[in-house]
Amino acid sequence: MTAIRKRPLEASGEGILGIHSVNHFVLAVPDLKEAERFHQAFGLDVVNHRSGYAVRTEGIDHDWGFFVQGSRKQLQHLSFGVFDEDFQRFKLHLEAKGMELLSPPKGFESNGLWFRDHDGNLIELVVSAKTSPDFKPQSGHASTPAGIVAAPLRSKAAKVRPTRLAHILIFTRDVQKAIDFYTGVLGMGLSDRSGDNIAFLHGRHGSDHHMLAFVKSSAPGLHHTSWDVPLIDNVGQGAMQMADKGFSRGWGLGRHVLGSNFFHYIRDPWGSYAEYSCDIDYIPAEMDWESKDHDPQDSFYIWGPTPPDDFARNYEAE
Repeated sequence: MTAIRKRPLEASGEGILGIHSVNHFVLAVPDLKEAERFHQAFGLDVVNHRSGYAVRTEGIDHDWGFFVQGSRKQLQHLSFGVFDEDFQRFKLHLEAKGMELLSPPKGFESNGLWFRDHDGNLIELVVSAKTSPDFKPQSGHASTPAGIVAAPLRSKAAKVRPTRLAHILIFTRDVQKAIDFYTGVLGMGLSDRSGDNIAFLHGRHGSDHHMLAFVKSSAPGLHHTSWDVPLIDNVGQGAMQMADKGFSRGWGLGRHVLGSNFFHYIRDPWGSYAEYSCDIDYIPAEMDWESKDHDPQDSFYIWGPTPPDDFARNYEAE
C-alpha cells in the first residue's frame, strides 16, 4: 500500500473538497464461517479482526471490508478516504451543513469524522492513502501471435484473485436525495443516472466511472461489492471457481452500459452479491465530466443472460 500522500496536482480539481476513495465497508452477517468460506473461494485474503474478519486483495496491505457477527445481513457503515490537508476543511464543511458528529462504533474506534447520511447509514471520513486509481488500469487481454497457444491448461489455471475493491452499490429510499447528499456533503461527482431508479457517482480526484452507486428500494442496504480483475478470462474463470465451491447462483457473463465493464455477479448466502469486474470506464481528475440521464434500457447491460428475478431485491428490507 502506498503511503498517505497529498492531493495530486489537477487541472480543474485543484482545491476541490471531496473524498478520494472508498476506504472500507462493514457488513454484519449471521454466519461468519460461511461468509469466510465464500470470500476465500472468491479469491480474497481473510484476516482476523477483533470484531470478526477483514478481507484483503493479494499483495495489498489494506482492509477493504470487515464482516462482523449479526442476527441478519446488515450494512453497518461505510468509510471514505480523504487527503490529510482536507480533513479539517471537511470538519468545518460538515458543521456548516448541520451534520451531527458522532462517536465511532465499538470495534472501529478511529480519529475519523463520523455522521449519518440521508438514509441513516453511518459514514466515516478518515485520512487514508488514495486507493482509487490515478489512471485507467489497462486490461491485460491482447491478441496472441500466430504459432503460440493462448489458453492455459485447465489443470494449471491459476486461481482468480481480485486486485482491489472497485465500487459498492447500496440501496436508498430516494435516489435524488442520495445524489444531493453525496455530491453536496462528500464532494463526489455524478457520472450517470436513470431517472429516480439508479445513479452512479465518481471521485473528483480521479476514479473509475463509479466508486459508489445507488438503486431505489424501500430501505437502505447493500446490493453488491465489486472487485476488479485484469482479464475478461478472470471474470469467467472466477464464476467457474465459485461454482466449483458451491456458489453457482448469480448473473453473468455480461457487459454493462454505464461504466462499460464486463461482469459476473456471485450471490452470497444472504442475497447480496460480489462482482468480478473488468475494464470499467475511468474519469480523470482534470475532466469536466458531463453526466446524463438515461432511459432504463440504456442503463443496465448491453449483453448477457436475463438477470435473476430477485436481482434488485433488498433482503435487508425484510
